[in-house]
Amino acid sequence: MQIKTKLLKTLILGAPASGKGTISSRLVKRYGLEHVSSGDKLRDHIEKQTDLGKKVKSYLNEGKLVPDDVMINFMVTELKQVENKPWLLDGFPRTVTQADTLWKVKPVDIVLNLVVPFEVIIDRVKNRWVHLPSGRVYNIGFNTPKVMGKDDETGEALMQRADDKPEAVKKRLEIYESMTKPVIDFYKGKGIIKNFEGRTSDEIWPKITDYMDNLLKKT
Repeated sequence: MQIKTKLLKTLILGAPASGKGTISSRLVKRYGLEHVSSGDKLRDHIEKQTDLGKKVKSYLNEGKLVPDDVMINFMVTELKQVENKPWLLDGFPRTVTQADTLWKVKPVDIVLNLVVPFEVIIDRVKNRWVHLPSGRVYNIGFNTPKVMGKDDETGEALMQRADDKPEAVKKRLEIYESMTKPVIDFYKGKGIIKNFEGRTSDEIWPKITDYMDNLLKKT
């Protein structure tokens, strides 16, 4: 069932491996939102080797963050393409400068902030194994391979990505928290952020639909 939605401009925030991708896809399906993911859009430009893609790739190759002005111009252009549709913004803004500029040109209506305990995320990710040639992902205890350490379809070895190891995940989460807290505080100041706490996407999802459905009844 898809809920009829006004031109709702929604932003979703959540740490790496918090279930943001799962929740986003459910929101898109239920509420008919256009999913505007900065990561997906940038990867598309890198793959197509556009001028922007080449510029972004050069920053990433040097281990640098894409500068605010580049991200702002890029994302504002992307949002103009969906200005007559309700949308869900994901992966942007990441800094207060980005949030402030976005607010001036394309203010969001609501911010959904997924709050999952870091120890749950670390535990979830350390059980994640990948078949690199196909990209198939397994989670021990959730989507366990038939033979431990082997891909179901090919029997080839599964690998754990270096950035999925507990110490690397912990570092990523700490960076996310330090970068995102000012953005969260910015939207708190606007009075439009709502926290959704839980350990799994299935626990968080009903809380989000209750909130969204009630919000849309008032519009």
